[in-house]
Amino acid sequence: MTDLTTLETELSARIAAAPDGAALEAVRVEALGKSGAISALLKSLGGMSPDERREQGPRINGLRDRIAAALAERKAALDAAELDARLKAERVDLTLPPPPRRKGAVHPTMQVMDEMVAIFADLGFGVAEGPDIEDDFHNFTALNFPPKHPAREMHDTFFFKPGPDGDRKLLRTHTSPVQVRTMQKTNTPPPAPWIAAGQDPPIRIVVPGRTYRCDSDQTHTPMFHQMEGLVIDRGIHMGHLKWTLQTFISRFFEGEVGARFRPHHFPFTEPSAEMDIQCDRSGGEIKVGQGSDWLEVVGCGMVHPHVLRNCGLDPEVWQGFAFGFGVDRLGMLKYGMPDLRDMFASDTRWLAHYGFSPFVAPNPASGLS
Repeated sequence: MTDLTTLETELSARIAAAPDGAALEAVRVEALGKSGAISALLKSLGGMSPDERREQGPRINGLRDRIAAALAERKAALDAAELDARLKAERVDLTLPPPPRRKGAVHPTMQVMDEMVAIFADLGFGVAEGPDIEDDFHNFTALNFPPKHPAREMHDTFFFKPGPDGDRKLLRTHTSPVQVRTMQKTNTPPPAPWIAAGQDPPIRIVVPGRTYRCDSDQTHTPMFHQMEGLVIDRGIHMGHLKWTLQTFISRFFEGEVGARFRPHHFPFTEPSAEMDIQCDRSGGEIKVGQGSDWLEVVGCGMVHPHVLRNCGLDPEVWQGFAFGFGVDRLGMLKYGMPDLRDMFASDTRWLAHYGFSPFVAPNPASGLS
């Protein structure tokens, strides 16, 4: 009994004097660990006679319980003291400003589209819009696409299942159907607010919007953005077209940019051309307006007489030109974005890097005010 009392007194004193958790844990191991003093006493009960076990068992178990309770109480006190010390050392200074909140940004595609619209507005163009889901007439037939043209096939165009009348709707492959809807004469309001009403010449419009094609690589995505333009008036010729596009390119890239026109073929224009701009491809990036290389940026041409007739205009009276830009690709060239697919990857890190603040005044040289 005297030995148990002495052991309890010694352990209790060491527990009370333990300065930290590590010292307290050392006392616990020495007392209650596998080789601890109290654990050894508990093991010795097996070698005692029944009378000795009845006498010593409650005393040893009571000692174990009291030491375990003392250890828990001291541990709680040490934890509370440590927490108090941390709170004093790490308290929040409420006089400091809060951390900055994440801000939204204007997507580069929307920024470029606004810049383009502003430049063409200065040149006298209005904006027309139309539906993303089109029919075959407005997307192909009215634009002089022959019945077996490859663009009508499934590998180029997203078609819907045929309706009850057998007609297949499709996701528009270009914004040209809006040009058709604008040229078509009509004496009744459009069937839906997003469908452009007919307009008598003269017509000067740009048509920004989403378009869809079965294509995906570094410079193509299944959904992308176009901005097409249309001018219909009397006496329109290629000179008007070239001046309009050269003026736009110089304004958009904020400096003089060399340009050339090459003959090409589009079903809806005749003659047709592609416009190349001067660039430098050295150094792993494209620099517009310098160097001796060329890069195609826009398809264009004089509106085909068949298209004018399909839209109810007499080609002997009215002439016009049309053109089409890839909005996303122009943004890549102007702002140095290497991969078109990143624009639609929903990566907020990319948007934080390339996005534009809606509260910063645009550069007047870009045509915005």
